[in-house]
Amino acid sequence: MNSVWQTHLLNHHAIIENSCVVHFGDITAELKDTQTETIMTDLSHYGLIHFSGEDAHTFLQSQLSCDVREISLQKAQYGSYCTPKGRILASFLLWQQGNDCLMQLPISMCASIQKRLSLYVLRAKVQLNDASDTLIRIGIAGKNAVAMIEEIIDSQLNPYQPMHVMHTEKISILFLSQHRMELIIPAENAPIIWERLAQFTKPVGISSWDWLNIQDGIPMILPETQDEFLPQMINLDSIGGISFKKGCYPGQEIVARTQYLGKLKRRMFLAHISTTEVIRAGDALYSSDMDDQSSGNILNAVLSPNGGFDVLAVIQQSSVDSNEIHWQSLSGPILEIEVLPYSVRT
Repeated sequence: MNSVWQTHLLNHHAIIENSCVVHFGDITAELKDTQTETIMTDLSHYGLIHFSGEDAHTFLQSQLSCDVREISLQKAQYGSYCTPKGRILASFLLWQQGNDCLMQLPISMCASIQKRLSLYVLRAKVQLNDASDTLIRIGIAGKNAVAMIEEIIDSQLNPYQPMHVMHTEKISILFLSQHRMELIIPAENAPIIWERLAQFTKPVGISSWDWLNIQDGIPMILPETQDEFLPQMINLDSIGGISFKKGCYPGQEIVARTQYLGKLKRRMFLAHISTTEVIRAGDALYSSDMDDQSSGNILNAVLSPNGGFDVLAVIQQSSVDSNEIHWQSLSGPILEIEVLPYSVRT
C-alpha cells in the first residue's frame, strides 16, 4: 500500500492489516450499511500490473482468454490467464489508460502473475510494471453513487453501460454495475477525492466490497484456488471474460472444446451458508450422490450482513439439481443456493 495513502487512511480511523483496510470500526455495521447506504472503500487489496509499449495489446491478446481488441478507453473487460491445460492461474479486470493497459487482480497474486507473464515477453516491445501504489482505487456503491460522483466531478455521467469507462482530468470512472463503480485516481489526488467523498458516503472495509462482488456473481481466483478451474466453471463466459472468436492463447483449445463439444460438469453458484465457523476459499463441498468424493469447492466467501456467509462456489451441476450440498462434510451446514444476477449456459 502507498505509504502516504496508508497514513491518510489511518488518520481516518481505518484498521489496516497486511496493507488492506479491514474495517473502520465495526464490520457488522458496515455490512448492514452496504445494503442500504452509499458506501466507499479503499481497494488496495487489489494490485495493478501496468502494460506499456507498442506491442502491449498484441502481447496480451496472445496470453489472455478475453479479446483485448474489444478493450478501449471507454470499455473494460473481465478475463483470465490460464495454463496450457486451460486451468485458471488468475482472473482479473482489464482496462486501457492512455495507450497502456492495466490489469487488476488480488494483491496476493500480483507479483507471481507479473513474473510469469514476463517470461513470455521475449522480443516483444512490452514492459510490465507494478502500478499498485501509483494509482489509488476507491470503490463506490449505492443508489446515490452516480449523483454523488456527478457532484464531485461537476459533470454529468453517461447513462449506465456495463463495463463502461469514463476519463476526466483528475480521475477515471469504471462502471461495474448500475449502482457500483470504481474510481482510479493518481496517488497525489486521492486524499482530496476521499475527503470530498466522505461528505456523502460511509467508509467501509474490504468485506463490504467483497460481498458486493459475490452478490454480482463476479469470481476472483485466489492462491488457494489457482490451477483448479476452467474459465467456464467460474462463469467467465457469462460476464464477457472469454472470447471464442480470437486466436490462440494458453489453454485455448481446451476452453473451446469444452464450449462446443463437451458438457460442462461444474458451474459457479451463489449461495448462503448459515454457520459461525469461518469459511475459506478452497474449502471442499460434499453431496450424497458423490459418496466420499468432493462435489465442489468454495471459490470466494465473505461474512453476510444477515449472519453466516455468502459464497461463490463451483459445484457439480448434477449434485445441485438433485441433492443437498454441504460444506466440509456430509454432516456440515447446507448451502442455500440463490439466483445469480445473470444467465448461465447449461
